[in-house]
Amino acid sequence: MTATAPAAEATVRKSSPGAARGPRRRTGRLRRVGLPYLLLLPALLLELLVHLVPMVIGIVMSFKELTQFYIRDWSTAPWAGLDNYSVSVDFDAPVGQALLHSFLVTAAFTVLSVGLCWLIGTAAAVFMQDTFRGRGLLRALFLVPYALPVYAAVITWVFMFQHDNGLVNHVLHEQLGLTDKPSFWLIGDNSFVALLTVSVWKGWPFAFLIVMAGLQNIPRELYEAAALDGAGMVQQLRRITLPSLRPVNQVLVLVLFLWTFNDFNTPYVLFGKSAPEAADLISVHIYQASFVTWNFGAGSAMSVLLLLFLLVVTGVHLALTSRGRRTAQ
Repeated sequence: MTATAPAAEATVRKSSPGAARGPRRRTGRLRRVGLPYLLLLPALLLELLVHLVPMVIGIVMSFKELTQFYIRDWSTAPWAGLDNYSVSVDFDAPVGQALLHSFLVTAAFTVLSVGLCWLIGTAAAVFMQDTFRGRGLLRALFLVPYALPVYAAVITWVFMFQHDNGLVNHVLHEQLGLTDKPSFWLIGDNSFVALLTVSVWKGWPFAFLIVMAGLQNIPRELYEAAALDGAGMVQQLRRITLPSLRPVNQVLVLVLFLWTFNDFNTPYVLFGKSAPEAADLISVHIYQASFVTWNFGAGSAMSVLLLLFLLVVTGVHLALTSRGRRTAQ
């Protein structure tokens, strides 16, 4: 009797509900923790296939002498090492000079486009904060350029920029008389103005949308108190609106910068495979180096250099914004 009593108690303890609840709790906790990662797994696999794998292949291609002779089996192309990079950054040679010129054009275009998009979008968002008749319709019209497909919108601008029968020359030359003769907008120096116009036209509604969403988080009591203290509209904009929108603007400017600097669709549809020298953006320049001259190794090297530049700019921007956020706290 005394020998079988502990064994019986152990059997009862093992078969009790409390003892079986422990493993069940651990299993349920593992399921709750692992379920979100399991749901994210398809998206991560697609991200790996769509973005990361081609990026790794492009980096490998940049170290190869990959020309039209090795397109059928690019893995057999001879190893070039850093030759493609040295040729790309040799600014005394024609290839390096052309890449530097394209980079400077892209930088100037990006600064102007992002600045104008932010300025117009912010002004429109501040204007739309007041209640007036037709505000909903006007807000919908503001978002039309952002909602239109890029190809349809840019092709429409191509027809508008035509020399003989384009709407732009018709208005500027024939109706307003601002020019002596019809201008060529898709070739020559005016191509930069045309590219900048299309980029701002289709980009400022995004800034308008983001700034307008940020304005919704600013309490109206701040403006009422400032008005009671005698602050005018300009002072309210400087002291309340812009400081409150600083976190939103930091993200907005970075996103607009990355989108504009990498923009390929707009110049390609606007000018075709060979963009004018005044509008030779680096995205089209890399396309020409890869698919026009059939030097995929050099084009891949230029793409990697562009990626490194954008990573450096993004890192510096995030470091400066985080430092400013800590200082403000």
